[in-house]
Amino acid sequence: MEKEKNTRAYLAWVLLCFIWGTTYLAIRIGVKDLPPILFAGLRWLIAGPILLFFLILRKYELPKKSDFIHLTIVGLALLGIGSSFVVFAEQYIPSGLAALLITTLPFWVVGIESLLPNRKKINIKVIGGIFLGLVGVGLIFGSDIKNLFNPSYISGVVGLMIAVIGWTAGSLYSKYNKISVHPLMGAAFQMIIAGVVLTILAAGIGEFSSITFTTESLSAFIYLVVAGSLIGYASYIYAIAHLPVSFVTTYAYINPIIALFLGWLVLNETLDFTIIIAAVIILAGVILVKKGSD
Repeated sequence: MEKEKNTRAYLAWVLLCFIWGTTYLAIRIGVKDLPPILFAGLRWLIAGPILLFFLILRKYELPKKSDFIHLTIVGLALLGIGSSFVVFAEQYIPSGLAALLITTLPFWVVGIESLLPNRKKINIKVIGGIFLGLVGVGLIFGSDIKNLFNPSYISGVVGLMIAVIGWTAGSLYSKYNKISVHPLMGAAFQMIIAGVVLTILAAGIGEFSSITFTTESLSAFIYLVVAGSLIGYASYIYAIAHLPVSFVTTYAYINPIIALFLGWLVLNETLDFTIIIAAVIILAGVILVKKGSD
């Protein structure tokens, strides 16, 4: 049974790597027309009830009262802070730079997790794997690194670092504070809680008055609800429930490879030798983290 759960968790991680590699561009498109907090809030407010309805039909157990404080903390940290600040940041910075900054996530997760009491300490394989991942990402986004110091990008850079810290805190809290129900049921309520809070906040600051859906922004929004939220976030929560967080968060290294490959496949963008070498280095880093996390 445990082996079957691990197999499903690795499949969830693979889905996560592919799907979230496409969401940076979708967010960048959507946020051009939609106010950021409302954009983030409605995404989860729609996805959460859909997932909950599906799980109820499948007769999944509902959370107990004691679960709701944990679901609220995780939902607000991962989605209320983490996801919404990515949307906020992409008003100011390109999607490529956003992907670059998100790749610091494994560093934060491993570093903070190692400081927790009675937790597994960092080992050389994990450190080496994270380093290789950063090197590979540096090769891919070398031209974007200088943009970190562009004064016009400062709001976006700060926003993304807040997002990474929120995502790290929520991921570790979720890993070490178990709930009594299936991880997917937990994910549904986390979406609903974060969606309600963000939508109320958006209403309070007057974002409803500036809604402007275009064909592109509506398509991006629907894609994020279905792929990014229903499939991607549910996969993430399931994966961290059954696998080491240090390994699961290496999805942030794979996402840029997926984005670049899709650009080559669909848009005929350049896929040069440097990018191929970088992809090999990143994959070697992920394998090392996996070995060090076992």
